[in-house]
Amino acid sequence: MYRQHFGLQELPFGLTPDTSYAYTCATHQEALNTLVVAVKNGEGFIKITGEVGTGKTLLCRSFLSKLDSSFVTAYIPNPYLQPRALLLALAEELHVDISKDDDQHQLVKRLTHALLDFAAAGQSVVICLDEAQAMPVESLEALRLLTNLETEKRKLLQVVLFGQPELDVKLAQESVRQLRQRITFQYCLTPIKREEVEHYLAHRLRVAGYRGNRLFDKAAVRALHSASGGIPRLLNIVAHKALLLAFGAGASDVTARHVRAAASDTPAARQMRWEWLGYVVLVASASGVGWIMLH
Repeated sequence: MYRQHFGLQELPFGLTPDTSYAYTCATHQEALNTLVVAVKNGEGFIKITGEVGTGKTLLCRSFLSKLDSSFVTAYIPNPYLQPRALLLALAEELHVDISKDDDQHQLVKRLTHALLDFAAAGQSVVICLDEAQAMPVESLEALRLLTNLETEKRKLLQVVLFGQPELDVKLAQESVRQLRQRITFQYCLTPIKREEVEHYLAHRLRVAGYRGNRLFDKAAVRALHSASGGIPRLLNIVAHKALLLAFGAGASDVTARHVRAAASDTPAARQMRWEWLGYVVLVASASGVGWIMLH
């Protein structure tokens, strides 16, 4: 592809959540700090929300990599599971011996014994659930009941929910108000700021082996932020396509023209641009200059 042309060892803007490419922008660093402090304090439920593409899965993996051997972790990437299936998944992740014929009561009992054994060994159990907005309400309640287990000094189980903003809508339901009250720490991921985009690009290029001069000129960086709204996934998609276009044209760097062409071929980026323009018009109208912008 374009790796040899630009002196790269790897493709720098892949969509796989590879922790070696994790860039600690302000919002991700704050979220990571929140997670680490919360689990070390032994809190029950922690919630991280963010729009599609803001890097929740990458944050989750970065967080898990920060925990030492005093923590036992479980990661459930798709929690769209009924209560029994969720308990089975947790048992599998925690290497708890179970029987396929165990009913829900027996599963809870086996998990309880395992959690007590971990606590006796001085280990804390942390469960991370990605895409938590997809969890059935019944499964959320089963999870809450499981977190009731505690010693006189600490919880036997801590749960981190990673989800889209729809998770907040689900947690606002009256039927899960007990769980909602147990969320002691929370953080909302926001897009990368415009002034951080250049550092984000440089970081990923450096990890991919790039050692040359500036590859994206300043106008290209501004165009990338405008097209993506600072959403990391969209940044990666448009940057990758822009590199392809620059390579195809035999260019040694990426310009705003390459970025705009790449964005025009990316439906989500086009939608982001129209949403941004609509926001500008709305704000301008509210300040009394809307007529000028619209005519």
